[in-house]
Amino acid sequence: MKYTQLGRTGLKVSRLVLGTMNFGPQTDEPTSHSILDAALASGLNFVDTANVYGWGENKGRTEEIIGTWFARGGGRRDKTVLATKVYASMAGEGDPWPNYDRLSALNIRRAVEASLKRLQTDYIDVYQFHHVDRRTPFEEIWQAVDVLIQQGKVLYAGSSNFPGYKIAQANETAARRGSVGLVSEQCLYNLAERRAEMEVIPAAQEYGLGVIPWSPLHGGLLGGVIKKEVEGGRRASGRSADALANSSVRAQVQAYEDLLDKHGLEPGETALAWLLTRPGVTGPIVGPRTAEQLESALRALELELSDEVLTGLDEIFPGPGASPEAFAW
Repeated sequence: MKYTQLGRTGLKVSRLVLGTMNFGPQTDEPTSHSILDAALASGLNFVDTANVYGWGENKGRTEEIIGTWFARGGGRRDKTVLATKVYASMAGEGDPWPNYDRLSALNIRRAVEASLKRLQTDYIDVYQFHHVDRRTPFEEIWQAVDVLIQQGKVLYAGSSNFPGYKIAQANETAARRGSVGLVSEQCLYNLAERRAEMEVIPAAQEYGLGVIPWSPLHGGLLGGVIKKEVEGGRRASGRSADALANSSVRAQVQAYEDLLDKHGLEPGETALAWLLTRPGVTGPIVGPRTAEQLESALRALELELSDEVLTGLDEIFPGPGASPEAFAW
């Protein structure tokens, strides 16, 4: 396993992040535990979740599955860098009571305590804001986080889905308070979706945040979806099916798969390996539903992409260009 520092911190994390969103809704508890064990055995130490995972009436279920895994002992908690998130409503269906969502000091306090209980731990390594809260000032957010840090319940704070200017605003406010501020940003970033390169990633680099890309295969679009259709009759679904309905996107994905076939490369592993070459990236989130999918993701760590392949990928999926040149003279 390869490790790196999380942004400007002294925290060492694996260059792949185990995403757990499927644990509960698609992957049962025993299989989830076996995937977590396999990840830890490989040296993968960074596990990402969110309080809302489980969805619907089962919100919090994913954290509970991780909690029962920690409870099995064997140093599981001590070896794991645990990240979870707060923002979305945890109120029950039809529950009229407010203050169970967003980033008010009250909800942050309530959400941390609930996550700690579900996770069966007494601290969270990286507590992430799942979305920007346009109603709550950062002064209030940092006041709440600082208290949690002083109590030892949270070690670091991170963001998710923040635009570049909010990363700057958050950390400038933290600096005025003498607070540590954000140390990571979890954003949508992959070969097919590179808009983060324009503002988000430069802001993250400027303020010393590690970048954690989510959806590295863009909903399966970069995982060999056309080849699977042709060879196995496995039809695309969800986001990838919607994208392939666009003829220009389908041609782009076909060119991508043809390039990798020419070089004997697997699409999903290549998409992950490409992210590992990108400036500022700590590690992409992989969300395996099976142990086999985890094994495939781990192979990306050993994949060295040639200059010819990297150039070809840039030609097929060009980035937006630097800001402001991308939209100004």
